Amino acid sequence: MAGERAKIRLFVDATLGAAQSVAVGRDQANYLFNVMRLENGAKVALFNGVDGEWTAEVVQSNKRGGILVCRDQALALQMPPDLWLMFAPIKKARTDFIVEKAAEMGAARIMPVQTRFTNADRIRQDRLQVHAIEAAEQCGGTFVPEVAELARLEDVLATWPSDRQIMFCDETLVGARAALSAVPTGDKWAILIGPEGGFSPEEQAQLTAMPQATAVSLGPRILRADTAVVAALALWQSERGDW
Repeated sequence: MAGERAKIRLFVDATLGAAQSVAVGRDQANYLFNVMRLENGAKVALFNGVDGEWTAEVVQSNKRGGILVCRDQALALQMPPDLWLMFAPIKKARTDFIVEKAAEMGAARIMPVQTRFTNADRIRQDRLQVHAIEAAEQCGGTFVPEVAELARLEDVLATWPSDRQIMFCDETLVGARAALSAVPTGDKWAILIGPEGGFSPEEQAQLTAMPQATAVSLGPRILRADTAVVAALALWQSERGDW
């Protein structure tokens, strides 16, 4: 393992390993060599979501691209808990916030779902995936959660795996910690945050009928959807996760 970790971190779509060369394209070269003003010999932390974090050395640099060579592995891949986050998309900036915080707080998969009362009927999956990558770059993570395409909640629940629990948030209930503690031990979980208008009666009935689903409250105050995501992730991580 290497000593001090490089301060500049970059996600790359390339295999990482000892003496492995990694080419960077125009956008990443602009960031490294124009914005951050790195020169040959500088160190950069590279990760790809699979091979952990590697300290790489800049060996070629110009405005259009560059070459970095992996020298030492700084961190092994650190997997998050097997936790999915499902949420109904809201306004663009707040949806971006949800994806960023989910990546920072240890969600392994991020799943936008369309409910009856969802305000947004489309998302830019590729743009949200970039936000997840940027969040991992900023927070020191070595894993990047997948951001799935938007899917209808009723369709997702209709094919739900029998071995994965769901914690869904219901503002009419109390006792979140007690509800989570009562669920039998299991490593596979999902958190479901509904839209600003709440779940429809049909969605409530579908969830209530599922043996894997546990309804919880996030307290006596009604939370905005983006706040609820952070609160739910923190609650689950403290009770069932790796905190």
